[in-house]
Amino acid sequence: MRPTDRPGLAILLSLMALTLFDAMGLVIKHLSANYTAAELSAWRNLFGIIPALIALSLSRSWHTAGRPLRIRQCRRGLARGAVVTLAQLCFYLSLGQMAFATASTITYANALFITALSVPLLGERVGWVRWGAVIIGFVGVIMVMQPGSDAFDTTALLPLAAASLYGLVTVQARMMDDDVPSPLVNLYSSIAALVGAFVIALAFGGFTPVRNLSDFGWIIAMGGFGGTAVLLLVVSYRMTEPSNLAPFSYFGIPLAFLLGWVFFGETPWDALFPGALLIAAGGLMIIWRERRRKQAQLA
Repeated sequence: MRPTDRPGLAILLSLMALTLFDAMGLVIKHLSANYTAAELSAWRNLFGIIPALIALSLSRSWHTAGRPLRIRQCRRGLARGAVVTLAQLCFYLSLGQMAFATASTITYANALFITALSVPLLGERVGWVRWGAVIIGFVGVIMVMQPGSDAFDTTALLPLAAASLYGLVTVQARMMDDDVPSPLVNLYSSIAALVGAFVIALAFGGFTPVRNLSDFGWIIAMGGFGGTAVLLLVVSYRMTEPSNLAPFSYFGIPLAFLLGWVFFGETPWDALFPGALLIAAGGLMIIWRERRRKQAQLA
């Protein structure tokens, strides 16, 4: 542990971030009846730029490097933002058409996609433990989606596509130069996602006039929740090792179930369990294996 590590506070901040991400999802679901997913993605990215700028201004490594705004892998950073745009579009569409907890739970398969994509894109060697974890997690995804049953809906493919794209976003971050501050990478992606979302919204009919001040307030809250959640994650990952925070990411599954029940009266118990447990188990196995590998490398 580094002398500056503060794992307790880091875990608390990461849990707050997960809560804000779910709050953002609730707002998106609420607004989906009157605004398209592309519109909501554009507004979320617009009002999420401010927390991204705050995260950059708080970055010690960015200040130490002389506060650069240009990076060598500019195109890769912008391409990452384009993938974020597509991921948001798929996820926001699913929130408007599926039970909140079901859509949110399926996106937790992103840890499985990160492992699978790390092989061709990063050249990583994945052993039988992590491949086994991927298989267990995908069995859980299949159980939640229930293909072949009367309950299956093709819209369940949307959060799965979002999970794969969010997994790709994470792998792309690992492909960036190590000396580039993470908040600067995030800012590039946020700007590209903002432009991409606005282009898609304009291409598919433009923007719906905001109906009233209440909706405008919810739109601002949506961007604020999402952007602040990213800011809290950036801060928390600077306070401790990522392996200390990763196991707590699955706190979002029961939280999403609770929030979906409280705000929308949804109780998709039969759809979620035991599949959600297998998704979490697969992700936690990957986290455990990654932690063991790092410990072995440091030994």
